[in-house]
Amino acid sequence: MSRAVTEFKKGETVEGFKVLSDLGRGAASEIYLVKDKENHIWALKHVEKLEPKDQRFLDQAEAEYHVAQAMDHPSIRKITKMIKRGRSMLSLETIHLYLVMELVDGVSMEVKPPKTFEDAVHIFEQTAEALHHMHVRGFVHADMKPNNIVVTADGTAKIIDLGQSCRIDTVKERIQGTPDYIAPEQVHCRPITAKTDVYNLGASMYWILTRKHIPTALGKGDSLLGKIDDKLLTKPTPAHTLNPRIPQMLSDLIMNCLEIEPEKRPADMKAVADRLNLIRAKMVAQRAGPAAETGESQEDSAA
Repeated sequence: MSRAVTEFKKGETVEGFKVLSDLGRGAASEIYLVKDKENHIWALKHVEKLEPKDQRFLDQAEAEYHVAQAMDHPSIRKITKMIKRGRSMLSLETIHLYLVMELVDGVSMEVKPPKTFEDAVHIFEQTAEALHHMHVRGFVHADMKPNNIVVTADGTAKIIDLGQSCRIDTVKERIQGTPDYIAPEQVHCRPITAKTDVYNLGASMYWILTRKHIPTALGKGDSLLGKIDDKLLTKPTPAHTLNPRIPQMLSDLIMNCLEIEPEKRPADMKAVADRLNLIRAKMVAQRAGPAAETGESQEDSAA
């Protein structure tokens, strides 16, 4: 059943911002394209508490704001302001929460995957660098997936949706994550670390290049309760087996990121970014050299 949340129409003014259009909806929020009094364009996220159990949505949005405030990286969406409102001017209970966010003018990798391996690796590298920045600042994204990587027209990657982000080594009370990309430690409510993002990114790279989801520790169907024991978890088929055009080095990195035991994954996200940088350099050199004429051109589709 859909939530009967307040909807703002084009032309309305909300907290000093003029609504230009509706950008989309989440499970507990709406996002609008808005303009401020100085004609600057923003994305305005609105979260509304309709009943007591919705408090978690407000808490998540507020946490997203505070995490974003701790970041300073060009590939992480900025959130400049948080506004809280009650039912009335005198109310102390927050009913409406607004986040004024940087407008990211692009398309998610889920909707529009990259056309070439070289483009894909460049986006992965930018994403890994941004995640490393988060880790250095003491936070984990904890929900890295293709839909949360937006790519602009010039090929710049932007990480969005910090709603499930948390401090490194947080132990969450309930399972949080996207089933097709979730790490084993998230399913079993163990500490969330930088290596959780490594796994999530590996699962994202796997899907983008093979169009197949990895088997995860969450049971299929309507279940956040169907946990699969790590020892019974099936390892994914190597990426290059599903798509033989994937360079071996890239496939090896992806499979390394998807190790069930965190200690077997790359040491940190910087190591992932460095390996992606090396892979991309080899691709560029190969494209520029004799190999570019042997049928191994990186201009081939990454799909």
